[in-house]
Amino acid sequence: MAEKSEKMTTKQELRAPDAFQLYGAEASSWLEKRQQYIGLALGVALVGGLIAATVHYFSARGEEKASKQFGEALSVLERPVVTGVDLQPAAEGQEPPFKSDKEKDEAIVQSLTGFREANKGSDAAAMAALPLGKAEYRLGNYDQALASFDAFLGKARKEDPLTVSAREGQGYAYEAKGELDKALASFQEMSKLDAGGFLQGMGQYHQARILVAQGKKDEAAQLLSDLKTAQTNTAAGRLATERLAVLAAQGVKVPEPKPESAPAATPDAK
Repeated sequence: MAEKSEKMTTKQELRAPDAFQLYGAEASSWLEKRQQYIGLALGVALVGGLIAATVHYFSARGEEKASKQFGEALSVLERPVVTGVDLQPAAEGQEPPFKSDKEKDEAIVQSLTGFREANKGSDAAAMAALPLGKAEYRLGNYDQALASFDAFLGKARKEDPLTVSAREGQGYAYEAKGELDKALASFQEMSKLDAGGFLQGMGQYHQARILVAQGKKDEAAQLLSDLKTAQTNTAAGRLATERLAVLAAQGVKVPEPKPESAPAATPDAK
């Protein structure tokens, strides 16, 4: 009976959203979803600034035509999702807010798919594959999401900071398909990259989650123990602490962190 309960827990862990979704790549989505509460103008300004920077970047790389079209394709991101609030009709020449996240993601897919078809082979088209993959993932189109992430990774430089987000998205998609070995490999690649910010240490945390889902709880506990020690003041470190507590409650022995996991000592001031 206990074995059956454990299997059910593992399947539930695969389906249920994890606490890590509040951090990292999902932070921008969190902001967008709450634009109606923090001020539509602020949210639009933030996304608009990102679009302007992206267009400028590709213009500087000699892709003026593609960069202009990319900016137009990304304009769908400026439209917020607003629910449960009575809004005034959109001004003439402006698009109204989306009525649901699904409606917005469908519009993103349509816009960016058309842009990529019209600009095959360009760097801008490769860049567009990343937000396209994220939208496909949110819609549950995991194979299409994986194809988009692969298209981005195929042209992105390893030092490109967005590569971390692409590897994470790739891992999520494989995990959603139940292909845990491939998900683990994606998160291992993610952990090799210099994430920084919200995503610092998250590659290792995701690996531990997958190991738990595979029934390898002792291996997961070691990863989490190392992560907790090395990333004490990060989101990943805090999540590792919480996950270790869950494993301990399930009877898993929490190991000591490996020596190399300890943060570097700060030299004494003279």
